[in-house]
Amino acid sequence: MNDLIRIPCALMRGGTSKGPFFLASDLPSDPAFRDQILLSVMGSGHPLQIDGIGGGNPVTSKVAIVGPASIKGADVDYLFAQVRVDQQIVDISPNCGNMLAAVGPFAIEAGLVPVQGPTTLIRIHNVNTGKLIEAEVPTPNGSVSYLGDAAIDGVPGSAAPIALTFMDAAGARTGQLFPTGKPNEVIDGVSVTCIDCAMPMILLEAEAIGVSGFETAAELNGNKALLERLESLRIAAGERMGMGDVSNQVTPKPVLISRPRADGDINVRYFMPHQCHPS
Repeated sequence: MNDLIRIPCALMRGGTSKGPFFLASDLPSDPAFRDQILLSVMGSGHPLQIDGIGGGNPVTSKVAIVGPASIKGADVDYLFAQVRVDQQIVDISPNCGNMLAAVGPFAIEAGLVPVQGPTTLIRIHNVNTGKLIEAEVPTPNGSVSYLGDAAIDGVPGSAAPIALTFMDAAGARTGQLFPTGKPNEVIDGVSVTCIDCAMPMILLEAEAIGVSGFETAAELNGNKALLERLESLRIAAGERMGMGDVSNQVTPKPVLISRPRADGDINVRYFMPHQCHPS
């Protein structure tokens, strides 16, 4: 027997993210000890996370912890952890809707929820926000079906669809849809909307900070002045939203909005918060 601690997990993709899924009973109950394990598992502190299973990108440095429901009306608890890539930081303040898509299949595979028929409805209690989400998992033959025709941007190929219904998305972190009490305000000369719907965000027009919103993710990530400006606005917004010092948190997340050039009503670039989302 070697000197490593063996902890079972399942490596799963949910939406445009992926990461290890753990049963809560397989991890320490002490948050500090648990976080040290997650940092080690992901290999955080190195830009490539070379000594762990993280992929060197925020979308592949995420963890889901699932267990029996702790509240009435839910089937399972789901705690999400955003593990920083190059820093020893674990942030459990936000939810992640992408990883959420795989919670239902994992809960069935782990024996937490029985199959109900062709479709299994699972009520998920997100521990981070206290909100309930319903997941419809395809289980046509008495087990989870993973193959299907559903395709999403940011992921090659297709898979079985997972329908998610957020029962009450407003005020997920702060308790209010508009935490500052205003639908629009000015921070450091920029018109913004501070909103908390499923996740705290700061919305602003791309042109207001000197970009079109149609740059590639690599171009946006390489624009140091832009990233510094967004971080300054984000930290100021966090204070106004009653979230305190958010410098070591991933929320609120900046969102750049511009007019569409093709289909759709608006064009959106979402940051996580220090990199543009690759999809």
